Amino acid sequence: MHRASPIIIIIPVFNDWECLNILIAKIDQVLHEENIDVDIYILNDCSTIAYHEIFDLCETKAINQIYMLDLKRNLGHQRAISIGLAFLEANVKCKAIVVMDSDGEDDPRDIPKLIYKCMEEKYEKIVFARRTQRSESVLFRLFYQMYKYAFKLLTGQYIDMGNFSIVPFISLQRIVIVSEIWNHYAAGILKARIPFTSIPCKRSCRIAGKSKMNFVSLVMHGLSAISIYGDIIGTKALIAAVMLMLLSILIIAIVYIVRIAVPDWAPYIAGISFIIFLQLATISFSFIFLILNGKNNFVFLPTRDFHYFVLGVKKLNSIDYIKNQHLT
Repeated sequence: MHRASPIIIIIPVFNDWECLNILIAKIDQVLHEENIDVDIYILNDCSTIAYHEIFDLCETKAINQIYMLDLKRNLGHQRAISIGLAFLEANVKCKAIVVMDSDGEDDPRDIPKLIYKCMEEKYEKIVFARRTQRSESVLFRLFYQMYKYAFKLLTGQYIDMGNFSIVPFISLQRIVIVSEIWNHYAAGILKARIPFTSIPCKRSCRIAGKSKMNFVSLVMHGLSAISIYGDIIGTKALIAAVMLMLLSILIIAIVYIVRIAVPDWAPYIAGISFIIFLQLATISFSFIFLILNGKNNFVFLPTRDFHYFVLGVKKLNSIDYIKNQHLT
């Protein structure tokens, strides 16, 4: 483990080198004005475009070092973040890590706000950027609101933040044993009940190019967050299924009682109710086993498994390349 700048910024990237170029220049300018020194770790999510074809580093004032952490395969930005956090926890000593996206929608001007709030919290809480205003289309904002309400209804938790955050090193040691961040970083922290707070931040517009996040990807991203609470959702569904089972039994009992008065439709109602009863009983048992299995299922543990996905790390201003076997 080596000492780095007090603050490290990690940025997952997949082919978005043009945006990253501009973003790093903006980060350097903002942090230089605030007299804040940082290191940057670019999480190269197995990009198909070579970074040196587009990415052109300029001289930096506030950014001391820029590292490229290459992954062996494309994982998506959520899983790339989990790999990056686990790598830093194992290999680097710092005060806090800023997590942000590469497209510029996470405004570099908000980085000092996150850092100062984290300092105010004495580096004991994660600080998220809470979105007060979004730059997307009306249709996207409508679906996003529907997603937040669905998340609240199904999980009992309210989520209004994304990746943009700062993680104190003391919290990082807890995060890297949270298997849920493999699917969704923010929801995983919510589920693990790691202390956090938030500050209001306006979401900026994309710096350059077009977003690779289509509607299907957005739906999958939302479902990944909800899936983390599979045990809670399964329990609620189990309770609902049991209530419907009792209702089916009640209907069958009523039909049996009034069968003489209404002989025509009584057998049909009783038969349908009995079928519903059997289906709900099957669903209930399925949910029971799903919940019990989920309680004991730790498919991915960041601190244990991250090195399987790391190809290597290098400084962008040197030819040194540290092979994966020398990282830990």
